[in-house]
Parts: sequence; C-alpha cells; structure tokens
Amino acid sequence: MEFRNLKVSEADGIGWLRFGRPPVNALNTETLFEVERAFDWFEKQDDVLVVVLTGEGKAFVAGADIAEMKDFSPMQAREFSRHGHQAMGKVASIGKPVIAAINGFALGGGCEIALACDIRVMADSARIGQPEAKLGLVPGFGGTQRLPRLVGPGIAKELIYTGEAIDASLALRIGLVNRVVPKEKLLDYVTELAKKIARNGPNALRLAKATIDKGLDADLTTGNSYEAAAFGKCFSSGESAEGIAAFLEKRKPEWRVTNS
Repeated sequence: MEFRNLKVSEADGIGWLRFGRPPVNALNTETLFEVERAFDWFEKQDDVLVVVLTGEGKAFVAGADIAEMKDFSPMQAREFSRHGHQAMGKVASIGKPVIAAINGFALGGGCEIALACDIRVMADSARIGQPEAKLGLVPGFGGTQRLPRLVGPGIAKELIYTGEAIDASLALRIGLVNRVVPKEKLLDYVTELAKKIARNGPNALRLAKATIDKGLDADLTTGNSYEAAAFGKCFSSGESAEGIAAFLEKRKPEWRVTNS
C-alpha cells in the first residue's frame, strides 16, 4: 500500500506504523484517513499478530495540524473531530494487540492516538499531554473520554485543564504509560514485547482484547458473563486443543489463525 504520511510494514509477525510527516508528524485529515487504511490492512494480514505505532524524528505525534485547523468553520471542526474519532476507533478496535512506542512528543492528537493503543511504552526523554486548552480548544480525538478512563477523572481534568505536557516518570506514576525505557532502547524493548505477545494464541489474544474492552463499559456481573462466553469460544477454534497439547508434550504450539 502507498502512503504519503506513514511508513507501513510487516516483519516477524509485527506490523509497523511509523508516522513520517516532518517536522512533528502532525495529524492532518489526509494522515487520519491513512491511519484508517493502514489498520484495515493490518486487520486483513494473517501474518500480522501485533501492531506497533511509533514516530520518526523527534516526535511521536506532536498534535493535530494547527495550520489546517486555523480557518475551520464550526461544521468543519466537527467533521475533523469525527474523522479523528474514526481513526482512533480503528486503532482501538482492531482485533490484535496494539503497542504505542512513544519516542518523542505525544501531544494532543498524539496523546489521543497513544490512548487508543492497548499498551504504551515511553522513552525516558519523551513528553505527553493534552495542550488543547492553551489554544482555546478541547481534545477532539477522544482525549476527554479515554484519558479519564485510564488515569481517573481527577488526574485527567488536571492534565486537560492545565494543558501541560508531563515527563515520562510522571506519566508512568499516574498509569498513563505501562513502561519507561531509555530512548536508545525503546524499539528493541517494544520489539521484544511484541514478539512475546505474538508467541501466544492469536484467537485467544483477539478474544481477550474484546472481552476486556467490552467489560470496561459493563458492570462486573455482565463482564464476567462476557469472559465465560469468551472462555467457551476458545474451545471452538482448535487453538486451545493445540495449546494444551503443546504444553503437555513440552513443545512450542503451532498456531493457526481461524478468526473465531
């Protein structure tokens, strides 16, 4: 597939999406549509078991494209936000684990695309935040919704109200990111993490992701019923039979993608 603003590839079971729109990889309308296309492609590739997002240069994604936004009418602004939600929705809903390798500035839309990922690993020199209030705006790509669900409403409100970017150590402390690693080791760490995930049953990973995400918006009893249904479904694909046999036979499992 051809992209102007992204670099999309696959290697060793890992799908890579690199934001490559210098100097700061800002999200314009074209880039948002490309993110949607890339995730549609990742979803269809049986060889892609885990997806990693990262940026080229000094930024992961340093926000939405302010130059494009400056002359928006209210209707155009709403449409731009809608496109952003569609793109973030593709990231969040793909049936494969998604890791954000936050190599540099992740501000505004960059923070929001990281929030749409399942796991966030941050370079120790990177910074992250939602600075929209400093421009007289609110987050428009899901920040007001995903951030409080992740770090709690009080912390989310502080970050959104002040518009301040925070460093990696604070991001880790409040639960905004899973891990912080030295910048020079970021991609090596994330690659190994992705490979570790990819060694597990692909249908089990798909079901686990769906069950967790559905359960977060349900009460505990309903969430437990989702889990029981998913556990039963694991036995319909043959994947659990292979995993159990491999364990008992002390060998590596040979997985098959069956889209159960």
